Formats: sequence, structure tokens, C-alpha cells
Amino acid sequence: MRNIIVGTAGHIDHGKTALVRALTGIDTDRLEEEKRRGISIDLGFAHMDLGPDLCVGFVDVPGHERFVKNMLAGAAGIDLLLFVIAADESIKPQTREHFDICRLLDVRRGIVVLTKSDLVDHEILDLVKLEVEEFVRGSFLEAAPVVAVSSTTGAGLEQLCQAIGCVAAEVTVKDASHHFRLPVDRCFAMKGFGTVVTGTLKSGNVSVEQEIEIHPIARHARVRGVQVHGESVPAATAGQRTALNLAGIEAAEVARGMEATPPGLFHPSRRIDTQFELLPSAKPLKHRAPVHFHAGTAEVEAEARLLDGSSALAPGHRAFVRFLLRDPLLILPGDRFIVRMFSPVVTIGGGKALDIDPPRRRDPAGRLEVLAEGGVADRVALLVREAPYGVSRDSIVARTGLTVPELEAACDARRLVALRAPQTWLIDREWFAQAEQRLVRALDEFHREKPLLPGMPKEELRACELPDSPSFLLDALLSVSQAVVAEGETLRLASHQVALKHDEEQALGHIEGAFRQGGLAVPAVQEVLARCGLEVSRARSLLQILLRDRRLVRVSDDLIFHASAIESLKEMVKSHHGQRFAVPEFKDWTGISRKYAIPLLEFLDRERVTRREGDLRVVL
Repeated sequence: MRNIIVGTAGHIDHGKTALVRALTGIDTDRLEEEKRRGISIDLGFAHMDLGPDLCVGFVDVPGHERFVKNMLAGAAGIDLLLFVIAADESIKPQTREHFDICRLLDVRRGIVVLTKSDLVDHEILDLVKLEVEEFVRGSFLEAAPVVAVSSTTGAGLEQLCQAIGCVAAEVTVKDASHHFRLPVDRCFAMKGFGTVVTGTLKSGNVSVEQEIEIHPIARHARVRGVQVHGESVPAATAGQRTALNLAGIEAAEVARGMEATPPGLFHPSRRIDTQFELLPSAKPLKHRAPVHFHAGTAEVEAEARLLDGSSALAPGHRAFVRFLLRDPLLILPGDRFIVRMFSPVVTIGGGKALDIDPPRRRDPAGRLEVLAEGGVADRVALLVREAPYGVSRDSIVARTGLTVPELEAACDARRLVALRAPQTWLIDREWFAQAEQRLVRALDEFHREKPLLPGMPKEELRACELPDSPSFLLDALLSVSQAVVAEGETLRLASHQVALKHDEEQALGHIEGAFRQGGLAVPAVQEVLARCGLEVSRARSLLQILLRDRRLVRVSDDLIFHASAIESLKEMVKSHHGQRFAVPEFKDWTGISRKYAIPLLEFLDRERVTRREGDLRVVL
């Protein structure tokens, strides 16, 4: 079944509420003050079925200029507009303001309804039709049906229902495949149930027992029950008027303007870049002007920043405008918004959000044009390129509202690299290739400067070429590189081999021979290096080669032994299997002084040849 939200719009006392009541039999004026004063103050809701495959939910909005902000909360979710004009009064101030609001909110389908047709003759009715035709020329209502009705006599209601059915068939229904979003337009406590929130389900689905998050207060709650048009259902889908009975949150914590979403998915924003249109009837919009910012069911005070460097935006023009919000607001790219002046409080323009986390500096030329006019793949590629080392897929979802399949399609279209790291990470393919080349150049330079070293420590390379990058990024680059070889925590070019010169070969033999001859009473390291015939830096490099090749073994910071001496020591100790011994006995077995005995015993403990038990050791 198709679910369509039909919204009313028009001047006060032009018969919007009476029209909805005549169509549905439901009185949308629910407040005592509305009954007493005979005007709509807040949003009203009704519904009706137009055939087996179409359910229409009505949002009746107030027409009084003092309650336009309430009208905005209802107009944000409508699919089809009933543009109500009383035949006995024709076009009035709120007629014009409501029309501008609906156009700025990108409402694309509508019907012009001439109410109170029983109060005028045919000539007046024809004159009003001509005025309306002139008024809507060039807009989304230019080719819309015009239906004259009387809520009192019932004249024209059948034709209006037929028109609603025909136009509703052309409406693009809200997307149930996208993330669940429910802008809250009412919240109250119901005895025996607890907290209830209502709204028009903007996208996705919500079901009983689902966990949700309320923005911007970041409170989680559980859905205890779901109702659609007053009937309990297991789940609600996009486009339906929905009521949620929530557990884990008090009604006093929730208010109109908040929004329910899946938990942990989105983040509210205070800084939003937009494509903004200033109405021709408005005064110039000055840089840093204070305004009222309306999005969804929310209203937030904001400051307008003109991004082109100008001091004011002329009426009737479009521009990229940044809005700095006083309070955080959940809004996503593509969402429509309305802006009203502070004083007098009138609608001056609106547009769509482009970026909810823009850079603090002024944007480079062309960036916002891509976000405004580019396809999904272009927009995703831009955001990925702007991140120094790429960005997580979850971050892109939170910043754009796109689904995972949409992001995967964008990656394929723009050849982005999706790393399967601890979290899926998106990288620009060109950057990825250039980063690998930088690693190769850095290693090549390292090998030229230090040819005797086997390679560069991994963390040193990361600090030089990828500072502050995620730890997994270097590993991902190495996993696809054919030019770089990882040996533990050391990296080298695949083509690199340590090649010793003649004097280095001789010095290498001298160093190894000195430690071999020393047995377990080895000479000091500095003394051996000083006698090898090379400068200290090259001699230390040769020592590292012997240690890496395990021809020498470092027992402590100051003591290095030849591998053959260590192996002989291990075999000798193991021959005393199970025996307990003290340091003096070990000195007797080996013939070495305490200077060597203690470090060697600690080494044997680490090698699990012996185990210390107080002042004794046991041979394992």
C-alpha cells in the first residue's frame, strides 16, 4: 500500500480544518483553545483510505501568522499539498507565505482547493481562478488541478478525492530502504503507557523492541509499541504517520524538533553549509545576520555567514551560505530548511543542506558546487579526498546519510579503495598509489644513507611518511606493495641486500672472532669495536648484522657472547637436569666471575633453561 502525507496550507480562516473534517470525518482541532477561538493553533492529523492501495495521512497546519513556526513543523514532511484559498477572500498574506514555504521545501505535487465556493457566485469564482492561475504560474502548482469545494454543502468533495488519488499516483513515496528517521512533532505521556512520540516517518522502518536514539540529546530508548493512524502494528514504514511508545526515557526529556534514528549512527551539528535562496520579497541578507533556522520539525536560532565574501545577499538570488546554529541539530545533506527573520518574524528564504561538518576555513572554489550538483559518487570522493588519510565508512554514513550499498556503488564508480581494517576505511586510489611510492622513496634513501642496516624500523617510517595516521594504514599499504619487504618490525626494499666492502668483511671477522675467543669471559663491546679498524658508526652496523644473523647473542646491555659459547653453556646446564644450585656452584661449573655469572643466569631464566626459586635455581 502506498502511504502519502497530504498537507494543507493557506491563510487563516480559509477553511483548511473544515476541509479535512469534511474529507475524513476527523476534527483535527484537538486543543481546548482551538475549539474556543475557532482557529487552528497547532498541527492536526487525520487519515483516510482512497481505495485498497492508497492510504492518505493529512497534516492540517495553522494559518495564523503567529503560528507559522507550527505550520513549518508540519509542512516539512508532506508529499502532496492542498493549497487552500477561500473563494470569498482569494489570495491573502499567509497564502503567499505558505506558498513560498512549500516551494522552498521542494514540495513537487499539489492541488489548488477553492473552499467556501457556496459563498460566491460563478463570476466571482471564475475571477478567483484567474487570480490563482496568475499567482502559481511558473511554479510546481502551475499545472495542478483546481477544485472548488464547499465543506458545508459537500459540493466538489468527490472531485477532490478523485484528484487526490490521481496526483498521489504521481508522488514519489518516501524511501523505506534508507535509515530510519522520525522527526518528532508531538510528545506526551499517556497513562498506562508512558512516553509517546509522534511524527511522519521520513525514511526507513521502525519496529517493536527496536533500540533508537533521540537527537540532539543523545538519549537511547526502546520501542515498546508502534501505532499507525491509531492502530497498533508490529512496524511502521516510511511515509506513515507514526506514534512510538518508548521505554527508558521520560516525556519531559523529549520535545518537538528532536529526531529519532538508529542508535550510534548520526551526530547533530552546529555548523552547516547550504545552498540558500533569498526570496524576492525579502530584504538583503547581511553577513552574520541573526535568523530563525527551521529544519524538519525543529527551530533553532542561527547566524548566517556568506561564503563568497560579500557583505549582503540580494533578494531573489542564490548563494552558498553557512549557518552557525546556537543549539545542535540533526540535519543531513539534502534536507530542506526554511529561514525566517528575527524581526519582523517573516519567511525570507530557504534551501537544502550540503555539508553538516564543513571545514572551518573558507571552502576552496568548486567544492560546494560538487556537493550541490554532483552525483553520489562525486560527493563521496570529495569527502574522502579531503581527509588526510581517508575516512571510515561509518563517518561517511553519519555525514551524508547514505546507505552502505550506496557507498559501495560510489567506491566502485570512483575507484576508491575500501580497506577491510578494524573498520571499513575509504581511501582515494590515487592517494593510495602515491603513498606507496613515497614509502619506496623513503626506504631507498634510508638504504643509501645506511647501507649496512637491514632496513628501516616500521614505526620510524610511519612517523616520517604517515604521521598521525591510523595504525592499520601502513600495514594495508605494505600488504599490496611488491617493492617492500617486512621482516618483523623492520622494512626494506625487496631489492636491498647488505653488501660489505673488503675492509668491512675483515672488520666483521675480527669482531666475531674476538667474541668467539672470549668464550664466557667476553671482552667489552666498546673495546672490540675500537680494535676492528673501522669508524665507530660502521663498526656498530657490523655488530648489528652479527646480532641479526644470530652469530652473536646479546645477554644484557653491556654483554654480548658468541652463539657457540651460549649453546655450549645451555648444553652444560641442561646436563644437570632437575638439580638445584646457587650462584657459587654455577661459577664453579663455568669458571667465570660474578660479573658474567649473574647476567648469564638471568639470561638462562628468560630462555626457560633455569627457573629462580629464592636464592637457588632449578634446571628445567
